[in-house]
Formats: sequence, structure tokens, C-alpha cells
Amino acid sequence: MRKDHRPYWLKRLQLHWRNWRTHYFLLPQFDAVGVDPEVMDPSSVHVFGGNVRLGNYPHLISNAEKCIRFTTFGHKGREAFITIGDYVLISPGARISAAQSIEIGDACMIAANVYISDSDWHGLYNRTRPFRCTVPVRLGNNVWIGDSATICKGVSIGDNSVVGAGSVVTKDVPANTVVAGNPAKPIKTINPKRRMITREALFADAFRQAHNMDELDKFMLQGNSLFGWLRAVFFPRRGD
Repeated sequence: MRKDHRPYWLKRLQLHWRNWRTHYFLLPQFDAVGVDPEVMDPSSVHVFGGNVRLGNYPHLISNAEKCIRFTTFGHKGREAFITIGDYVLISPGARISAAQSIEIGDACMIAANVYISDSDWHGLYNRTRPFRCTVPVRLGNNVWIGDSATICKGVSIGDNSVVGAGSVVTKDVPANTVVAGNPAKPIKTINPKRRMITREALFADAFRQAHNMDELDKFMLQGNSLFGWLRAVFFPRRGD
């Protein structure tokens, strides 16, 4: 369907059902979760291992075709950690795998199919031995990682920086820098004196944000009926 034919009350009911599944089945798998998590499809967020922590207002967008995966698998019996700050957006297909430590700051945006790992996972010459090289990864605040980018072991990315789509980051990225390519190289500098509006602004008034989204649903779904939705599902026609 190209349009949402659901009546407003049905969408609200489905949102309540989704939130219940999130809180009952998914969130207990994390070691800590902040306030008001938003998860588009809780069954397609996979958590393997302990010490995975989400901050306040996390927004996880996943679906059955492109799961979000958090994996911690410590080296030589040690613990591994994934720590994610407040207001972070993580998109479909993102994979975050830690053998030691991955830290993601506040208001970061992780686009679809991004891979972040702090380990090679196998040796170059002895490929039967895992964890030959493991170095922590750190993303500062308000970092934007573009579609299908790869962040390799030992990388530190400074505040406000941007990684271009498809890039492979093998070295540290200074703050306020745009990098792109394989391997990624600086291509632009962000003016730190200009006002930066981050995802935190969306939640400055969380109640108003929720109210505005609800009013938008009412407007977009007005006139929809249960019969019209069922007809579009089972007997679609051109324009649906």
C-alpha cells in the first residue's frame, strides 16, 4: 500500500500493542534503558550478550528484513560493553559488535546498514584464533554515520562529525569534520560557530512532541474506516 488506510483508533491500538511487546519482551534484554524508548518493530531488534545500555529517548527503526543487532562477546573471558547515549537514532540493518568497548555519544544518528566493530575477530595469519586485534571505538556527541558505512576498531570520531555513505573509517576523525571514501578522508570542515540543532531539540518538550505526533496521525488518517482498510488489504486497487 502506498497510503495508510488504517482508521486512527486502529493505529493507536497497534501502537499500544507494539509498546507492550517492547517493554515486556525486548527491553529486559538490555542492562539499562533510559526513558521513553521508541522501537518500530521490537521483534527485529536482537541483543546478544550483556552490558548493552541505552540512554534516554532511543529511537530504533528496524524491520523483519533488516534487523538491528547488538552483540557483545568479550575477549579471553573478559566483559565487553556497548554504551549508547541519549536521543540516539539507529536505523534498519545496523550492526554494533563489541569485543571490548563501543561507546556512542548523545544525539548520534546511525543510518541503515552501518557496521561498527572494535575487533578484527580473526587473526591475519592464524584465522582459527579470534580477537587478534581489539581496540575500543568511541563516537562523540551528535555524530552522523551515513548509510552502509563501516567504523573499524580503534576509531574515535569527534563531536558533530559526519561519515559519508559507504565509507570505511580506519583512522580517528576530528570533531566538526566530514569524511568520506574507502579509506575515509576529510572532505569538509563544519563551522563550530554556527548554531547546531541536534536530535535533543526534538525532545526538549517530550509531551508536546508526543501530542504533535498524535495530532498529525489524526489529520493524516481522518476519513479512514475499518472497511476501507480491509478493502485495501485484501482487494487493493490502483492508487492504494
